[in-house]
Amino acid sequence: MEHESSIKVHVDKYSLRLPNNDRDRTFLAQQTEEHSRSMSGVVSVVRHDWTREEISTIYHLPLYDLLYRAATVHRMYWNPSEVQQCTLISIKTGGCTEDCSYCSQSSRYKTHVKPTPTLKVQQVLEAAQRAKDAGSTRFCMGAAWRELGNKTNAFTHILDMVRGVNEMGLEVCATLGMLTLDQAKALKEAGLTSYNHNLDTSPEHYPKVITTRTFQDRLDTLANVREAGLSVCCGGILGLGEKEMDRIGLLHVLATLPEHPESVPINALVSVQGTPLGNKKKRNSLSSVEEANTPSNNVTITPCGKSLPSEENISIHAASRVKEEKEGVAVEYDGDDESIAQVDAFDMARMIATARILMPRTMVRLSAGRMSFSHAEQFMMFQAGANSIFSGDTLLTTPNPQVDEDRILFQKLGLVGKPAHQGPLIAPAEVDGMVHITRVVHESFTQ
Repeated sequence: MEHESSIKVHVDKYSLRLPNNDRDRTFLAQQTEEHSRSMSGVVSVVRHDWTREEISTIYHLPLYDLLYRAATVHRMYWNPSEVQQCTLISIKTGGCTEDCSYCSQSSRYKTHVKPTPTLKVQQVLEAAQRAKDAGSTRFCMGAAWRELGNKTNAFTHILDMVRGVNEMGLEVCATLGMLTLDQAKALKEAGLTSYNHNLDTSPEHYPKVITTRTFQDRLDTLANVREAGLSVCCGGILGLGEKEMDRIGLLHVLATLPEHPESVPINALVSVQGTPLGNKKKRNSLSSVEEANTPSNNVTITPCGKSLPSEENISIHAASRVKEEKEGVAVEYDGDDESIAQVDAFDMARMIATARILMPRTMVRLSAGRMSFSHAEQFMMFQAGANSIFSGDTLLTTPNPQVDEDRILFQKLGLVGKPAHQGPLIAPAEVDGMVHITRVVHESFTQ
């Protein structure tokens, strides 16, 4: 008598992954009619109707409570050991006509950065191969100009770069300034995964940082990127002379977009001598300064693609007066003086943790400024919900930890890199049944 043999394939339940595209992940949650998740007394809901008051309440929680909540939310949606590694390269350095007061690449300021021609396609592909060999799975290309505009030849070369990097098995991201819808669609067709276009800061503080491009210009570009089907990468920078209410305002805009960004980079300003912000004196971080006035909560940002309210309809809270202890003497200053607040690890952790709670399905990227933080401080940021970093020794024109340094960091903390073109691992807490998922309940009526 013959016996049929069967081969059983063992599938590690902890190796199961979600779709790679963030919209597909959102669609999956909608199809299963997921409403909320809860674990260890923390409830999380993906929302787009956050108010500034709600965000301010979360942001100002005691740090130990904020980090606990954020870490719990992080574990409900993500495998906390998996971190995406990205590499950012400047394909066109310097000579930008914009007046971003933090940027070393502006032609308006005298910095160490000198304008260089756009890199050749082969140069970029060689850099992408080096990044892949070093462990990066997403390759980002940045160009120092206001917009693509009518740069037909340059755009053709960029499309070739995108195709080439994509064929290498890497995810491809670009940050090229303002985009039209047609340009965004062309990048998508060439194989671009994601497009970065940061908002930088709150709409109120924005005009103090940049005057050559409006906040609405940035929102319009995000709308074009989203309509083209690209993933949106959008975040901001701490250390631009902003106040805590501006950090809350930035998070409010991001968390109330029609779709949460696929990734939100949180940057700490790396000041460069010669730029307006680089020339300012540094003082204590905002986390150690008490603001005399409460944040303004009555500014509303419309969804991308719609006009912002006119200046007459936006009530901007007067610059708050704050006090700082300096050599035992209280020194009073406002937001327009010649000093800006240092950004410390607690500022970064508080911003990352709040972003994680507000946008639980979004990847939060620990970006520029990591050189100034110890491994222990970076660990706190990963605990707060960061699950992506930039690796490589430079970020456009500023220093970044060496690849070997990050390898040591990952080994020390037990972190692993996220593979390219593969979705995130399903959260182990969800696999183990520790996460309670509430579904939408439909009421039935009988006659």
